[in-house]
Amino acid sequence: MSANQEAKKIAVEEIKNLISTSKSVVLVDYRGITVAQDTAFRKTLRENKVSYKVIKNSLFKIACNQLGITGLEDSLNGTTAFAFSLEDETVAPRLIKNAMKDYQTLQIKAGLYNNKPITEAEVKELASIPGKEQLIAQLLYVLNAPVSSLARAIKAIAEK
Repeated sequence: MSANQEAKKIAVEEIKNLISTSKSVVLVDYRGITVAQDTAFRKTLRENKVSYKVIKNSLFKIACNQLGITGLEDSLNGTTAFAFSLEDETVAPRLIKNAMKDYQTLQIKAGLYNNKPITEAEVKELASIPGKEQLIAQLLYVLNAPVSSLARAIKAIAEK
């Protein structure tokens, strides 16, 4: 086996590991983005624990096939970068959707959620869901509201 084939096998294993450990994956067409924009975009993604990689489409296809994931074949052509959300399902889709406003050439191709293919529209829908921290804050507010109301009512009665 040649060194090139061995390197490709190692790369496919790394891709499979990234797919398996990611909460969601977004396929991005980054054509037309400048180096400065790409550097700033990558920094933002890194700060939010999103792994952003440019991978050969053929290697990603092989990794998906080995994991039993089908349905992304149409999206795996042309320039493609992959954003892997490692901790929160909504972070990569949200950051990419926000970046699309700043960099008009950036486009979402498709994605993976729970190792199942999703369309561009579903990726954008996933991006509209609040993040984990915001959902926890909303839940705590809802749980705290009745207790706060009761405390205010008791205080009002006591003041009379």
